[in-house]
Amino acid sequence: MGCASSMCSSGTQTVYPGAREAEDAQDPAALLPPPGGPGALLPLEPEALATTSGALPADLPQHRDCKRPTSHVQFGPMRFHADQLQVLLVFVKDDSQCKGFRKACEKAGFKYTVALEVQAVLTCFLAANHDIIIIDHRNPQQLDALTLCRSIRATQVSENTVIVGVVRRRDGEESVMPLISAGFTRRYVENPSLQACYVELLQLEFGEVRSQLKLRACNSVFTALEKSHDAIKITSEDNYIQYVNPAFETTVGYASGELLGKELAKMPLNEKKADLFSTINSCTKMGKEWQGVYHSKSGDNVSQNVKIIPVIGQGGKIRHYVSIIRMSSGNSKAEKIMDSVHSDAPTDNQSGKHKDKRKSSLDVRSVASRASEVASQRRHSSLARIHSMTIEAPITKVINIISAAQENSSMPVMEALDRVLEILRTSELYSPQFEAKEGDPHTKDLIGGLMSDGFRRLSGNEYTLSTKNLHQISGSLLTSESLHNIPPRVAEAMENDDNWDFNVFELETATQKRPLTFLGLKIFARFGVCEFLKCSETTLRLWLQTMEANYHSSNPYHNSTHAADVLHATAYFLCQERIKQALDSVDQAAALIAAAVHDLDHPGRTNLFLCNAGSPLAVLYNDCAVLESHHAALAFQLTAKEDKSNIFKNVERNDYRTLRQAIIDMVLATEMTRHFEHINKFVNSVVKPLAELEESEGSEPNPCDVDTMLRSPENRTLIKRMMIKCADVSNPCRPLEQCIEWAARISEEYFSQTEEEEKLDLPVAMPAFDRNTCSIPKSQISFIDYFVTDMYHAWDDFVDLQELLQHLDNNFKYWKGLDEMKHLWNQNREGSCLKLDL
Repeated sequence: MGCASSMCSSGTQTVYPGAREAEDAQDPAALLPPPGGPGALLPLEPEALATTSGALPADLPQHRDCKRPTSHVQFGPMRFHADQLQVLLVFVKDDSQCKGFRKACEKAGFKYTVALEVQAVLTCFLAANHDIIIIDHRNPQQLDALTLCRSIRATQVSENTVIVGVVRRRDGEESVMPLISAGFTRRYVENPSLQACYVELLQLEFGEVRSQLKLRACNSVFTALEKSHDAIKITSEDNYIQYVNPAFETTVGYASGELLGKELAKMPLNEKKADLFSTINSCTKMGKEWQGVYHSKSGDNVSQNVKIIPVIGQGGKIRHYVSIIRMSSGNSKAEKIMDSVHSDAPTDNQSGKHKDKRKSSLDVRSVASRASEVASQRRHSSLARIHSMTIEAPITKVINIISAAQENSSMPVMEALDRVLEILRTSELYSPQFEAKEGDPHTKDLIGGLMSDGFRRLSGNEYTLSTKNLHQISGSLLTSESLHNIPPRVAEAMENDDNWDFNVFELETATQKRPLTFLGLKIFARFGVCEFLKCSETTLRLWLQTMEANYHSSNPYHNSTHAADVLHATAYFLCQERIKQALDSVDQAAALIAAAVHDLDHPGRTNLFLCNAGSPLAVLYNDCAVLESHHAALAFQLTAKEDKSNIFKNVERNDYRTLRQAIIDMVLATEMTRHFEHINKFVNSVVKPLAELEESEGSEPNPCDVDTMLRSPENRTLIKRMMIKCADVSNPCRPLEQCIEWAARISEEYFSQTEEEEKLDLPVAMPAFDRNTCSIPKSQISFIDYFVTDMYHAWDDFVDLQELLQHLDNNFKYWKGLDEMKHLWNQNREGSCLKLDL
């Protein structure tokens, strides 16, 4: 037959069932030139002709089995056996090159077949489905390898076959494009040595063949997807639709041809759909699964339980998103609620024992009938269903369950649940409601002044805050400051920057009120931020100078010294073991940058002042987180303005987006109206679960479990928010001397604001901060009591910072002692005055 089948065996292959019928009907042999026609093979040599009867020359191997141990291939969660590789050698004659590959096959343990007649090649290949085909392309006049390769590629079973073309040495410099166009996978420059042939086969086995083996395994996965009753959609990282299964086509009413390649954002949307995409993207972009329920309002009473799963690919980045949609009939309100609950809960194989088997229970036949109805009407109703999709948040599920429970409850229970629902429907679930103590104006003013937004106190007066022009770097600032050229006095002031007792005021004096640039250069170098951002130290220095120039040195408190202090505290926290365990290099860079810019261009006035004054910033940001939004936005505006100081210019786009999102989130977290929300979320989502994990595992918890809990995207976000919040208000936890200085500075800034409010006839945000009557000890006691103590105790539970708590306790006692002394002094003075009156 022209095929030396010394080790030929029939193989089996699972083929994806969606192949075209035309391909099945195509005759690959038709692509071969007819005998004697154009392109036909020249007559073979006598020794080659002798093989047409199936006999090989005497020196060819005789049916030796060269098997080696079967290896396992892991493909994601799938594991399968790799069969013994089969090689088809197509040569004009059994020359040294052919013999080299035969002996290499024996050494590698591969089955092989030698074909010396072109018309027998397809027969052998279709019978055995070889993994590798090696075709002699050294003499095109005798063997038209390009045409033969095309004929093999025309067969359906050759999709995952590796085809190698053997070329002459002098052809090794020629273009490989003709070979690639014909369907060849690789080119092999002739070398008959056993070692060269053996190395080539091993490279093929663990390279192209292994990859093709995994691709063949995908056929079974696609078969499962095609037969699944769940609607499944796969999109790219940029949200372009790449695959939909038949169930998805039925669900949405579109054929796959109408969906593939389309961008999700450009699909028909209504006003709620845009919000849906925003909510889902904010979750999945962090690598977190999203799960919820779409409700249809098109009249067909169908809800969809949806899960969207990000798939991590090359480079550890998200490369695909898999959406799984499960239809539910929605026959009753209770069923909708239970579907919502069960979609989030693990499947319980015995849950049927607990179901109420009444007439309203789910009927399988009705579901089948419903599915048929949906399929028949999909072209008419599915478009409306897409337009009416809405998201049901977890809190909505809770409210629905409670509402359903009220239906059969007693009156006292119903009234209690009404109160519960009233609380759950508020927008500030994590924010406590304060009632200040009678006779404690400092606490009342701190809470009102720091935790109120513009919607709570508005004034009809309009006032434009006098703002300075944004500073660019002046020529006097363009000095060659670097870590290798720092004045000795400055270097001495920064010697113990890794110590919590570091004195930023000494650095402020040594740098002539430019501590941020110098401390920033040292801390950023310690954490390798330049290497991470791929920027030079010069670029970082210019960026720090630009940021520092846009802090108001005239502010007593909110100036670059405060920014340097927050940067130092953030760096100190990042060095703690628990934080290093939870955060990565992206988190570290984002935290340090956020600390440096978190109060950029601060006017020395509170958000409430700006809102009451009708400031342009308050108008721009709709009275919501006015200053924090401005700090973050201005930081990125200034950074992008000058290429020479743009520390992000070499960062990859996706990495920049991640970094930018983290920086903005941390800066916004310093806004005080959500202070207690951030703390409660941190305690309930991080501190308590970690404590439970450590208690359940004993004294030595499983490190993998701890890492998994700490490094989840949502927990890392909470940790970063808490870190910058603690750094921002760390003054009461500093050594006493520094604590006193910071208290004097913030009080002076509040005094100045009160005076300006009175001068401009604006509502006074914090009346207790009157320069003539204010008690600084009382203000510090109130601030520590209401804002600092609980937060730092929660932070200490997570990080273990006993030194800071000791400072906090000492400072609180100091302020308490001063307040008591003043109280006694006032009592004594009143007593003296009374005696004089008598």
